[in-house]
Amino acid sequence: MIRFEDVSVTYDGAPRPAVQDVDFEVPEGELVLLVGPSGVGKSTVLGAVSGLVPHFTGGTLRGRVTVAGRDTRTHAPRELADVVGTVGQDPLSHFVTDTVEDELAYGMESLGLAPEVMRRRVEETLDLLGLAGLRDRPIATLSGGQQQRVAIGSVLTPHPRVLVLDEPTSALDPAAAEEVLAVLQRLVHDLGTTVLLAEHRLERVIQYADQVALLPAPGAAPVLGTPAEIMAVSPVFPPVVDLGRLAEWTPLPLTVRDARRRAGALRERLTDREPTRGTPAPVSGSVPNSRPSGPRWRTRKNATPPPAPTAEVHALAVRRAQVDALRRLDLTIAPGETIALMGRNGAGKSTLLNSLVGLVTPTSGTVRVGGLTPHRTAPRDLVRRVGLVPQEPRDLLYADTVAAECAAADADAGAEAGTCRALVSELLPGVTDDVHPRDLSEGQRLALALAIVLTARPPLLLLDEPTRGLDYAAKSRLVTVLRALAAGGHAIVLATHDVELAAELAHRVVLLADGEVIADGPTAEVVVASPSFAPQTTKILAPQQWLTVAEVRAALA
Repeated sequence: MIRFEDVSVTYDGAPRPAVQDVDFEVPEGELVLLVGPSGVGKSTVLGAVSGLVPHFTGGTLRGRVTVAGRDTRTHAPRELADVVGTVGQDPLSHFVTDTVEDELAYGMESLGLAPEVMRRRVEETLDLLGLAGLRDRPIATLSGGQQQRVAIGSVLTPHPRVLVLDEPTSALDPAAAEEVLAVLQRLVHDLGTTVLLAEHRLERVIQYADQVALLPAPGAAPVLGTPAEIMAVSPVFPPVVDLGRLAEWTPLPLTVRDARRRAGALRERLTDREPTRGTPAPVSGSVPNSRPSGPRWRTRKNATPPPAPTAEVHALAVRRAQVDALRRLDLTIAPGETIALMGRNGAGKSTLLNSLVGLVTPTSGTVRVGGLTPHRTAPRDLVRRVGLVPQEPRDLLYADTVAAECAAADADAGAEAGTCRALVSELLPGVTDDVHPRDLSEGQRLALALAIVLTARPPLLLLDEPTRGLDYAAKSRLVTVLRALAAGGHAIVLATHDVELAAELAHRVVLLADGEVIADGPTAEVVVASPSFAPQTTKILAPQQWLTVAEVRAALA
């Protein structure tokens, strides 16, 4: 159905091809997963299937890409639209109408389908993706995950023979991601739809793939094989595979169920061992929560009181577009604390972050950050108290080069020249000063936006879906940076659907539902009790309470 014949793509002005020696075939009715580190060209490969590369992006495509027998070099994207449905990393760039129902119908209208067919397919798709309650909602009022489901639905309604999806679950909560992947699997198995999908969160998708195409490094030829074959050699792999490698299981498990069946001996080795977990770093002047034994503690007098909270939210309510986004929410954020905000799409996570940074005015209640009321504070004063890395990093990027972005960030923050560039080098090794931000991958743009915000070293750092588009190595570098900031007393709040990130990084998890806090406690207590938000290691080794492979590795060392 899809055939790559010795394909290479070189963008205008680039010194080397973005991808080369791409030569493989995707058979009809199969789901092929495209994997590899950030920046190796996965989005370029996907774009070559839809015709966006090179017709829209520019550059030179050598070799041949055919879809259902049509050469994408000689067929513009509009001439492939009846065969190929495409969803990119950024759902907002995909939309052409204002409401959910209109967006689902638009592609069918363009193809001239009969009204009764359109109506039936819209209803089917609303039900399939859990969008029925949102049918009349303006797209601009939806959460990022809800928008992603609408984008996926809009390419399903025309019933294309080929689906090309770039990070389709990156903004989805775990339950919504399972729903979307189950729909894709049903299309593949029941209708013979061909799916080519790129995704960094392999723990979500690897078990659904018929084949995996690995792009191991920039410019390297792809390697095609079964999921088990590729995971044995891949530089990117999910926690279940990491644990399988550690325990030397053969063949490697790809699902939690397979791993649990083999985990008995590993559980025995871990009996009576305790995971080593970080706690919020004590900040100057703080008093430990636990009371150590010994006369020095008992006789200590005039202990310095704990420092003031970095931020406090009291009875916060936000109503937007006739929707109660937050309902009388209370939250206290302490220095040195890392909090993961979790919950289904539309629970109010982004609204809470935007309230903390002053982008949203409370309907009632109070928000205080560093003693200031964010929505009443000038941006130049607020930037040194709180910084937000939004879901769409392009919102912070406006210069023509990475160097210009960094120079502007240093100036805005009053930081020493080179501060931002040093952070970029840590988060994005190998990215040069003259690269245009638009030429970076989605994950690389996010890392650049994070470096810009960190330049001012705000006491409170907010991140909205910070691992969207990041591979495991980039995520590991991000965790290292954030841990160092927390150890230095910075408070960090992450809104995330990445349960593995929460398990690895967060001291505390706050679960939201319909704008209210439904759980708030230490990470291990909250996620272990949740079938939706428990990480893979926890599910595999239950009832023992291990959160990450790193904890298991340390315990066995």
